[in-house]
Amino acid sequence: MLDALPRFDVPRAGRALAALLRDPDDLPQVFTLIESMSGTAPHRLLLRLKLSTMGSRIMRDRPDIVPTLADRAALRALPDGSLGRAYLDFVESEGISPQGILDACAVGEVGKRRNDALKYVHQRMRDTHDLWHAATGYKGDVVGELSLLAFTLAQNWNTAVAMIIVAGLIKGLGRSETHVILGGFLRGRAAAWLPEQDWESLLALPVDLVRARLKLGAVPVYTPVRTVTLRAEGIL
Repeated sequence: MLDALPRFDVPRAGRALAALLRDPDDLPQVFTLIESMSGTAPHRLLLRLKLSTMGSRIMRDRPDIVPTLADRAALRALPDGSLGRAYLDFVESEGISPQGILDACAVGEVGKRRNDALKYVHQRMRDTHDLWHAATGYKGDVVGELSLLAFTLAQNWNTAVAMIIVAGLIKGLGRSETHVILGGFLRGRAAAWLPEQDWESLLALPVDLVRARLKLGAVPVYTPVRTVTLRAEGIL
């Protein structure tokens, strides 16, 4: 059974958004904002998963992809040019790990309001987020994150995600790459629905084949914008 429809916690969301605009690297604030302002988005996501063949299998089996993504030796043994290697290159270049995301989530979101099915949907989306980065080609810089959020928004509307994107654009975090961020939304509309993908079976496949299969289009070419640069320019 689904939880009662959630309420927006606007004051909490406002505090989280203000903190995030001061420091876009403050990942726990992202989870706090999502917890506060997602509304019915998780419910709609869960319902669509249950209505699809692959999504219903994922919800039945509830695989945990974190151990697979944390095994860097196994990822390194995958073929050159595979999605798994692209993912490994991404997390190593960005200095991140699945455990780091888990720790930030534990600090930033409550999660007690969700039933087990909704909790799993949240975990699956969280744990595959960096796979989406590897598949779409967006880097972990500010533009890349906002672009992937725009892509995600197109796949499943979420008020919290929309707030982050709009606030980031208004504050000028995308600088001259706003078209890349807006293009992320268009890519999300045109692509296959990523939440239902069996990512575990895609890791060993050539990343170009995965991109073609998922209708992701060409990897965008843009100039990454890092928070250290935004701070030096006084934007943060």
